[in-house]
Amino acid sequence: MTKVPTIKLNNGVEMPQLGFGVFQVPDLSQAEEAVTNALQAGYRLIDTATAYQNEEAVGRAIKKSGVKREDIFVTSKLWVSDFTYDRAKKGIDASLQKLGLDYMDLYLLHQPYGDVMGAWRALQEAYKAGKIRAIGVSNFYADQLKNLELTMPVKPVINQIEVNPWYQQKAEVKFNQNEDIRVEAWAPFAEGKHDIFTNETIAKIAQKYNKANGQVILRWLLQRGITVIPKSVHRNRMEENMNVFDFELTDAEMKTMASLDKNESQFFDHRDPVTIEQIFGSSLKQLQ
Repeated sequence: MTKVPTIKLNNGVEMPQLGFGVFQVPDLSQAEEAVTNALQAGYRLIDTATAYQNEEAVGRAIKKSGVKREDIFVTSKLWVSDFTYDRAKKGIDASLQKLGLDYMDLYLLHQPYGDVMGAWRALQEAYKAGKIRAIGVSNFYADQLKNLELTMPVKPVINQIEVNPWYQQKAEVKFNQNEDIRVEAWAPFAEGKHDIFTNETIAKIAQKYNKANGQVILRWLLQRGITVIPKSVHRNRMEENMNVFDFELTDAEMKTMASLDKNESQFFDHRDPVTIEQIFGSSLKQLQ
């Protein structure tokens, strides 16, 4: 079984470099089975969120896994409909209850909208109380992150953002890393868009190491100092995604991967007002 290396966050907590995400697995039985298989395959970082509606399934899989709680790094996220101080406090407790855990290892603000500061104060309190071992954010741009840093005493340990070969976010990644805030990539495979799993440029590198395109992508992200949480409900793919620590891309190959950047989100623009209203509007109106 592959042992995943860990990295140290800015508050001293150790976190696996590679984990398992359960986004878009709302079916509770399927989510529970997927997490069970992931833990059996050796994953020790599990990433969920309130918005994924599968925290209960993640908790059940952890409980029955036989793996010691302290050996599993559990991440969840607060949704924007709970972005006030009081709602965030309740949201944290609700996540703990659904997961069936006494503490979470990492808890994130899922998006940079709503009463971010009020919600962050609630996360800080939970962190200091031992309910959460580390706190961070997701989908924050550099200016939003800097605003939070300058306003609040506890600095985020991580920023979970979209990073994949088509959207490499070089400036954002560099800013976060310079601030000693870890970057964690969601959608590392861009959900297969633009034939990423058969792309010839990536495949040429993959053939050299007898690897698949997905493995080269994960290796490229890891070598950029990025933590990554690929998702799959297939056991063989889970195992394949773990098998990325026995080879290393050359500088030339890293440059080749860098040349693939389309410099555009493969999903949506987090700064487009129309998109923000369409996706987050109903949740944010609950705060009124």
